[in-house]
Amino acid sequence: MNTILLAAIDLTTILPFALFGAVALGMWVVADTFMGGRSKTESRLERINNRTAAVTETSGTKDNIQKLLAKASPKISESMKPKSEASLSSMRQTLSEAGYRSDSAVASLVTLKTIGLVLGVVLGGGLSLLLNGLDTWTLLYTVCAAGVGFYGPEMVVVFQGMGRKQKVFLGLPDALDLMVVCVEAGLGMDQAMRRVSEELVKTHPVIATEFNICNQQLQMGKPREAVLNELGDRNGVDDLRTLASVMIQVDKFGTSVGRALRTQSDSMRVRRRQIAEEKAAKTAVKMIFPLVLFIFPGVFVVLVGPAAITMVREMMPMMTGG
Repeated sequence: MNTILLAAIDLTTILPFALFGAVALGMWVVADTFMGGRSKTESRLERINNRTAAVTETSGTKDNIQKLLAKASPKISESMKPKSEASLSSMRQTLSEAGYRSDSAVASLVTLKTIGLVLGVVLGGGLSLLLNGLDTWTLLYTVCAAGVGFYGPEMVVVFQGMGRKQKVFLGLPDALDLMVVCVEAGLGMDQAMRRVSEELVKTHPVIATEFNICNQQLQMGKPREAVLNELGDRNGVDDLRTLASVMIQVDKFGTSVGRALRTQSDSMRVRRRQIAEEKAAKTAVKMIFPLVLFIFPGVFVVLVGPAAITMVREMMPMMTGG
């Protein structure tokens, strides 16, 4: 009987570690199956044989990770990729607004989410097993870690897109002013966009990149209307959409390009000033909460504290009958 009881106790103690080891071993096998490939020697020999891809071997750790991710993306992301066209289009738009526009961007994001999910389950579950054992809290921590790992990459992309939109919004009036100068100096619209993309590389690199993409598309023979519409759609910025529609109307009706761009720039500056004034007006309301929660209690203690101590000292003898 004692032998059976000791065996049951040992099994209960070893079970969490055995479960964690089995999960880790399984994930290692899966990773080796999907990501494992040829050795470095074989890869180097293939690069030597392939004359078209024969480049000097200067790729660092970042390039190796990107290549590994691109290689593993089709295998890992196939089952996790959104099935509906609406979800897939929404993910592509989110990636495009953040500046990721390659053909493998969706597959790379899904792969990162899958890897984050697996790491969250393995690391979060393993750490919880080591600290708490096999209980309800372990399951809760594992689910939370898996959720953070799964939705974390997408949230990072969303925040990157918001930052990129803010840069476009703040730098677009300066770009339009420069375009007005170029147009009034005698350049056409295409040449003005090319000149702006060259001049704003350091000050506003996001806008310079977008205008450079437009110039490349125009050089390839794409219609100007389609290029301008795509400029507004791929960035998700309302000001760019408005600018695209204004430039299309100017191109169709033959009105003054400089006057239209100057009017658009002035309206954008007015809107930016209005947003700044709105934020300044909200500052007083936002200051109430830290004022009441953190500043007012300290001021109250400093002002009322000495008076309260004096009152207690004066009233204590009266209350004790002394």
